Amino acid sequence: MNKKTIRDVDLSGKRVLVRVDFNVPIEDGQITDDTRIRAEIPNLKAILAQNPRSVILMSHLGRPKGGPDPKYSLAPVVPELSKQLGVPVAFSPATVGAEAEAAVNSLPQGGVLLLENTRFFPGEEKNDPDLAKQLAALGDIFVNDAFGSAHRAHSSTAGVTGYLPAVAGLLMEKEINYLASAIEKPVRPFAAILGGAKVSDKIAVIDALLDKVDVLIIGGGMANTFLKAQGIDVGASLAEDDKLDIARDLLKKGGDKLVLPVDVVLGDKFADDSATQVVDVGAPIPDDWKIYDIGPESIMRFTEKLKPCKTVVWNGPMGVFEKTPFAEGTNAIARVLTELSDAGATTIVGGGDSAAAVEQSGLADKITHISTGGGASLEMLEGKALPGVDVLQNK
Repeated sequence: MNKKTIRDVDLSGKRVLVRVDFNVPIEDGQITDDTRIRAEIPNLKAILAQNPRSVILMSHLGRPKGGPDPKYSLAPVVPELSKQLGVPVAFSPATVGAEAEAAVNSLPQGGVLLLENTRFFPGEEKNDPDLAKQLAALGDIFVNDAFGSAHRAHSSTAGVTGYLPAVAGLLMEKEINYLASAIEKPVRPFAAILGGAKVSDKIAVIDALLDKVDVLIIGGGMANTFLKAQGIDVGASLAEDDKLDIARDLLKKGGDKLVLPVDVVLGDKFADDSATQVVDVGAPIPDDWKIYDIGPESIMRFTEKLKPCKTVVWNGPMGVFEKTPFAEGTNAIARVLTELSDAGATTIVGGGDSAAAVEQSGLADKITHISTGGGASLEMLEGKALPGVDVLQNK
């Protein structure tokens, strides 16, 4: 990565304004997955080791509708962050303005403060310069370590760089280095696995990856669209009829590289107590039953294709893994990736649902790198520049 990081600047005595990604799931005031907080701790410790005057953290959480909403407050993050960082963390109920400035000024030497959700301001997602200027007033230097939001030009990710010197954090550097090296100079054979619900979310990624990979495996709901494009009946299962022509074009371009399921798991409902049956692709699907996962033959086929690979990137689950009867396809892919990692391959899981699935399977520590950003990792795989990275200072 050719951008400056916190290693390239002197942070001592400075107010360091850090954009982090604490967009974590919270239920009844409790964090249910702390992956993104854990991922940020090494960067914050490295900043604190430089003896800054203070560290001011900003993040979004969820999708509040243009104003403050207690449901999306970052306050529940504070105790967990303080525990993991090993220092007290203060909280400002204000994001900008006099109250936020007073909270920053009252911090002790080396103090850490988390500001309230940046998306409580409509201007955040519009990259409003006035909001960016108010955020910048809280710091002397800006560090962007929110890879999960790097594909968005918002006030707290891009706009603020118009008013402060801006560098990358260590997590941002790690994310970009892993994904860039996988795309630009992979050790071959290089495979990509794409899943999730919709082809429309990943058309450009599939198109870009077909030029780069040796194998491209497609599972999840998006596989149904490819099957239907070949004239195969998928019953009432999720499929995008308006994307069938695009799917046919991609099938033609991909040829033998593009690998689809050969059997599927059907369910009579989307529930943990669903009845299931395995059928070959193309077999009749009973009324009201739908495809919810890849079948055992598909798992074997995908495994055989992946075994020789030295670099594997995975984005999107193979089925609706949230429900027990339909988790096996996704869990099986996670197991294959851990075996490849053990054999020396580089395995990268591209954030979002696939990252959650790997965490759920208990195999996360066996994967080479699990990205904290689903959308950002997809845009990197597509070959797009990330606005939140472009604006940082070059080395």
